[in-house]
Amino acid sequence: MHELKVSANVERLEEVLDFIAADAEILPADAKFKNNLKIAVEEIFVNIALYAYPSGEGDVVISASTAPDNITVEFRDSGTPYNPLIKTDPDTTLSIDEREIGGLGIFMVKQMMDSVAYRYEDGFNIFTMSKHWSG
Repeated sequence: MHELKVSANVERLEEVLDFIAADAEILPADAKFKNNLKIAVEEIFVNIALYAYPSGEGDVVISASTAPDNITVEFRDSGTPYNPLIKTDPDTTLSIDEREIGGLGIFMVKQMMDSVAYRYEDGFNIFTMSKHWSG
């Protein structure tokens, strides 16, 4: 497992994406797999950067581990406790004008990844997601 600790700031997004891309390169996965992983990582990191720390200052630790057929990414922050998975999925049958604002990013992450989980433990928000590759 590899870890990266960065300030929870959207300006650090490229560093986070590069960190994950390096681990994803180990997998013999296709471009769609890697693109979906990138979108999911971006969504979770940006949400933490924008909402976890009301003061605007704090860190997030991103961990990645790979196996021959999957990757697991964990985000850990000590910001405001919040479980993004408890929000009801948006009704995608409604037009954009009829939908409530927000929630679409987490919905996309849940659709793109094989598993997502949240827990609050010892003062930390811990969001874990994994994606399996099958060639």
